[in-house]
Amino acid sequence: MNSTEQHLTDLAQRAYERNYNTYSEFLNLEEISKLYRMKPAQSFILFGGYENAERCIACFFTDENEIAFPIKCIKITPSNPKFADKLSHRDYLGSLMNLGINRNTIGDIIVNDGTAYLFCLTGICDYIIQNLSRIKHTTVKCEVVDSVDKITANEPEEIEINVSSLRADAVCASLYKLSRSCISECFKSSKVFINSRLCEKESTILKSGDRVTLRGYGKFIFDSEIRQTKRGRTVICVKVYK
Repeated sequence: MNSTEQHLTDLAQRAYERNYNTYSEFLNLEEISKLYRMKPAQSFILFGGYENAERCIACFFTDENEIAFPIKCIKITPSNPKFADKLSHRDYLGSLMNLGINRNTIGDIIVNDGTAYLFCLTGICDYIIQNLSRIKHTTVKCEVVDSVDKITANEPEEIEINVSSLRADAVCASLYKLSRSCISECFKSSKVFINSRLCEKESTILKSGDRVTLRGYGKFIFDSEIRQTKRGRTVICVKVYK
């Protein structure tokens, strides 16, 4: 058992024995997948600040009505948009790491039309606002926002694709235009997650609503089967996050 697994086990045990809710820091997909496999002593729920977040906090709860995730959302905007660099997710993350911040105190960073929304632990929020003033050559300002409507409004794009079957490898290969050997290597390299759980079986059949992440390529939701072609292939609808 590694240190993360031990920490999660301790949090679950503490919630079970002392009868109060406990919270982890932000977990990545690999850690979330391990948490599901651990089957801890206490019930848990995951949340990252908005629906379908990739990095999430685990709450081991005894009273679901008292769950209050320690998450803040910081809106980051250029002080002078006219002269701002075009900033990427990597640019924002790099500047945060340069402040000496631990990665597990930060959740997802959503970059949308020159503005970024950063989800972080409540305890690190003020430090970020006070110290994050520049990203690359762009001066930025930070403020806490209560609503994340603008983030969730960025809906995934619906796409129809033609697949040989509903197997996870066939759908991923068709969507991202990958060869059979390439998609096979993705599974072997633990890059495929379905509903935040590591998927190692290429033959896994996707079901409506499954959320699939292929590390290095993107994520999508399998929506539905649409029709069968005359050649026996299946046209499906997937919702792709850009």
